[in-house]
Amino acid sequence: MLYPNLDSKRIILASKSPRRLELVRGLEIEPEVLVKDVDESYPPSLSGVEVAKFVTMAKAFAFYSIMEPEDVLITGDTIVLLEGEILEKPSNAEEAADMLRKLSGKTHVVASGIAVTTMIKGQPVTSCEVDTCQVKFETLTEKLIAHYIAKYNPFDKAGSYGVQDLIGFIGVSSIQGSFYTVMGLPVHLLHKMLQEI
Repeated sequence: MLYPNLDSKRIILASKSPRRLELVRGLEIEPEVLVKDVDESYPPSLSGVEVAKFVTMAKAFAFYSIMEPEDVLITGDTIVLLEGEILEKPSNAEEAADMLRKLSGKTHVVASGIAVTTMIKGQPVTSCEVDTCQVKFETLTEKLIAHYIAKYNPFDKAGSYGVQDLIGFIGVSSIQGSFYTVMGLPVHLLHKMLQEI
């Protein structure tokens, strides 16, 4: 077992993202998945990295009231930042296409926050980190953009794309940093945080 210190713990993944669940399972952990609607709005004065941390922490705070003494809570958030603009999850196909056109042929930043919350003396205590990567896109054709949106429905993804699917296969020319951070969870940071519990 990678984490004998977690043997008696209930591991909670507070995320509806199937990608985050897949990545946590990659650490040989089978978490209980709990989901709440969380207000993901943030102060406009925050930078991209600060936004990832702010929303990751907001997701953790939403679960404080239900945590039990042996619980370990994992939360995360990912943002895409292009030339100072945060590209959030698109609300429709037109927005998704606009985002992909903006990303086409350019390098952008992906920031993924990860938080681990444990109970210490009856109180929730959260440790939060943010990892960043630079992702370079090839020039995307209108045909590829339309096909991708129609087939992959990227409406649950920051920046309108998943690095682990078609756009990642043929649209991403390079990544400086962790692939898994771009996918939505900096697994290398989560591993270190879980070891320290």
